[in-house]
Amino acid sequence: MPSHAIQVKVVDCTGTILINRPEQDNTLTRSMLGQLVEALDDLYLEKQVRAIILTGAGNTFSLGRDVPELHATSLQTGDNMQASTQQAAMQQWGDDALAYRDLLLRMLEITKPIIAAVNGPALAGGAGLVVASDLVVASHAASFGLPDPRRGLVAGMVAPLLCFRLGAGQAARLLLTSNPIEAEEAHRLGLFHELVEPDLVWARAAALARQCAAGAPEAIQLTKRLLNETMGERLSTQLSSGAAMSATAHTTDAAREGLAAHLENRPPEWK
Repeated sequence: MPSHAIQVKVVDCTGTILINRPEQDNTLTRSMLGQLVEALDDLYLEKQVRAIILTGAGNTFSLGRDVPELHATSLQTGDNMQASTQQAAMQQWGDDALAYRDLLLRMLEITKPIIAAVNGPALAGGAGLVVASDLVVASHAASFGLPDPRRGLVAGMVAPLLCFRLGAGQAARLLLTSNPIEAEEAHRLGLFHELVEPDLVWARAAALARQCAAGAPEAIQLTKRLLNETMGERLSTQLSSGAAMSATAHTTDAAREGLAAHLENRPPEWK
């Protein structure tokens, strides 16, 4: 069941999933990835819930994966580590990538609308949750970015979703430069569908949920399947390829240096 770090609430026709680690910028641990899938499945089975809101506690949506947890595993892949230790670490990277892929796939597969209520920065894996959502309401204080290459990593599973939502050109700009964009730019590109004041983000998302609930459940379900299974028929394969790229990147010296530099708040020294 979801823990205090992932909270679920149902109000009328709307189910809300709250990422509740504000002191850690709502970063996602391994256990939280599975809890998010459980929360989605619980709300999918709840008949009165017609739409799902995903948001973060405090002033941040999510900064993606928990970097200390990632760095702890990256330290096990150095040349001076035993082969069995390195093998276990590489297995963990593969498991991590598949867990995040499964979360994004579940967001696409669930036939109830998912609305991201972006109350602040959405970076790295947090940005992936945004582009896996069907509708996005954001605060004027929100931002969107993919800093993964500056940590020696690859946003392998966000990349196909960005291409699906925006096209390859804009996806390349965001993925290769690693430059975050502010709410207005994200709105102009179509990543954020609506911008509101910070204290109105959840309320506006709830209003959109009620608008979705005005449609016939069967029609909404078929429409989401049309969008993500027919028009996005290659997404599943692309996400799996991205998971393999992401797992491979985590095993490199660049990843070890990038994650260490991020934790030490210094520029990375690439070799």
